[in-house]
Amino acid sequence: MAVRSRPQAPRAALNQPSGRAGEAAVRELLELLGENPEREGLAATPRRVVESLGQLTSGYGADLDEIVAGAIFEESYDEMVLVREIAFYSLCEHHLLPFYGQAHVAYIPDGRVLGLSKLPRIVDAFARRLQVQERLTTEIATAIDSHLRPKGVAVVLEADHLCMMMRGVEKAGSRTVTSSMTGVFRRDPRTRAEFLGLVGDRR
Repeated sequence: MAVRSRPQAPRAALNQPSGRAGEAAVRELLELLGENPEREGLAATPRRVVESLGQLTSGYGADLDEIVAGAIFEESYDEMVLVREIAFYSLCEHHLLPFYGQAHVAYIPDGRVLGLSKLPRIVDAFARRLQVQERLTTEIATAIDSHLRPKGVAVVLEADHLCMMMRGVEKAGSRTVTSSMTGVFRRDPRTRAEFLGLVGDRR
């Protein structure tokens, strides 16, 4: 099952040899800004931007089967598994400015557990796309739920958005929090409260 839950973004220009079309687009943008793309400080910028965007949007090429391959294990453990404070970095699809923060991901197994390192990799697979935080939160929870089939999944994202800090309202320090719950986390207030309590306890 591929991670892609939306049509793949048009990245043909980034995939061309040397990213020539992408570099040409960056040079044109620099000219529209009134800059000289041939001057020393900017001469290599088009190539660097193409390479950077290729890395920052690498999640479009991720495949969940490959990410979790060989990392799902039969196990009778049936208490909460939580990995918190997973650092992530993404690009706001509205302004192409970064938003970044921490993901807290939990699930309650139903006979199977997932290798712990795979949870951060799943977060990255969806974060390294053009995103909005609300959709990113849901996509992470849905991917874990559909592949592992646990009793429930809970995801909370806390993020700072440069589109709010550098432009528009220019409110530094405003952190956005989103959550997505499935299964027992959605049905059982006690389970949900336990998760939120563990996430909030940063001692």
